[in-house]
Amino acid sequence: MINLRTREEVKKIQKACIISAKALELAGSMCEDGVNTFEIDEAVRKFIISENARPNFLNYNGYPRSCCISVNDMVIHGIPTKRIILKRGDIVSIDVGAEYDGYNGDNAYTFVIGEVPKEVEKFVSVTENSLYNGIERALEGNRVGDISFTIQNIIQQHGYSIVREFVGHGVGENLHEEPEIPNFLDDIRFKGPRLVEGMVIAIEPMTTIEPTEIEQCEDGWGIKTKSNVLAAHFEHTVLITKHGPVALTLL
Repeated sequence: MINLRTREEVKKIQKACIISAKALELAGSMCEDGVNTFEIDEAVRKFIISENARPNFLNYNGYPRSCCISVNDMVIHGIPTKRIILKRGDIVSIDVGAEYDGYNGDNAYTFVIGEVPKEVEKFVSVTENSLYNGIERALEGNRVGDISFTIQNIIQQHGYSIVREFVGHGVGENLHEEPEIPNFLDDIRFKGPRLVEGMVIAIEPMTTIEPTEIEQCEDGWGIKTKSNVLAAHFEHTVLITKHGPVALTLL
């Protein structure tokens, strides 16, 4: 079932999203050469708790940390650890969310540490751009597939690939709700549910710089590219309104 949120529910989701966005901003500020990913996760956890909220990734289906930190060829769900030390030239995707008063926020960003090759810089930029173009299509009366097609078109025009095994989702009392928000559209005739005022959705393109299969890591969580090519991930939680989409996790 797709939930349409009341004004009071939206206020709570907005608060959760602001906390989520500030937590992601904090995480990004720590992405420097020599920092381990466990340090970042601990700072995020403490910040969210200080805001009278709960890290909604922590213990989610058994997940052991407060955010997902995925480095280079890790697509999503990288578990923070003292063993992973960031270095110049890395790209680091951080996914984090907070629950406030029973409602959730969710966002992600791919950070670049130091200088990277121009092609890598372009890849990350195009993935981010696809997110914002997808958000622009999140208009009342459009369908989910309008978002999906826009993201897919931008990514493929530049020769990059969509990770098809994971998709965006609704957000509310649960971190993952209906509807699914794919980043691809296989058949233009089947564009999915119509977007309606009051829907809250997480739009999150996950991409790879070259075509590749993905695989799960031995820890049971991390998802990486089989051929070790780079991956990127961006995400905003978005409210559908009569006056256009509102990215609630945009500070």
